[in-house]
Amino acid sequence: MEPQLEHTVTDGVVTIVISHQAKRNAMTAGMWEALPPLLEDLAGDSAVRALVLTGAGDTFCAGADISTLREPGERPQGLAVRAENALAAFPKPTLAAVRGFCVGGGAQLAVACDLRFAEEGASFGVTPAKLGIVYPASSTRRLAALVGPSAAKYLLFSGELIGAERALRTALVDEVLPAGELDKRVAEFTRVLVSRSQLTQAAAKEFTAGREDRAAYWSEQARDSGDTAEGVAAFLERREPRFGWASGATGE
Repeated sequence: MEPQLEHTVTDGVVTIVISHQAKRNAMTAGMWEALPPLLEDLAGDSAVRALVLTGAGDTFCAGADISTLREPGERPQGLAVRAENALAAFPKPTLAAVRGFCVGGGAQLAVACDLRFAEEGASFGVTPAKLGIVYPASSTRRLAALVGPSAAKYLLFSGELIGAERALRTALVDEVLPAGELDKRVAEFTRVLVSRSQLTQAAAKEFTAGREDRAAYWSEQARDSGDTAEGVAAFLERREPRFGWASGATGE
């Protein structure tokens, strides 16, 4: 089967599967190129409320296809950075579901997601030091913001792999699940995400990314959308809320 990014939408959740099992789901140049336009289309799809990124079979992603690193110039790394940035900028909640190896470009993608759930036995590594590659500045900052400078330096300086439990301790991973439980837990948690306020989620993504100039905008959106009133009413009436604000509906 040709290397590709497969995706399906079910009950408000789009699942993107990195599929290149002949090379442990390594990302080819074509796969890096395909991700940003796919994400752009999905961001504008009102049926999509959350995104799950995972790998085919028993591996998340073993990194970039090393053969592409022989291409001249900075094209391979540039493609990866554009894909990573597009994933980080996706306006709805994103979750990486990791089993097996999550290394190099795979870790780059996982870190760009909002959350990361891993199966016991998963391995994580940021490996440019093994290849003499300068890790992109934006990727380095994103990693350090997630795990802290010391843990980021450990990963970047050594290129060593760490297990899921250590990844959990360093905040690289949010939850670790027993073997066979990852898909069930991801489905359960994404159902929760889909049921919550998109308005709250979209504003939280901006604020946690460091944007400070839109507090007034989000207050206006909350007031005009009626979601706050609906949430309070639903709580008092002991029913599920019917939030109306949708990402993309107001030019987001």
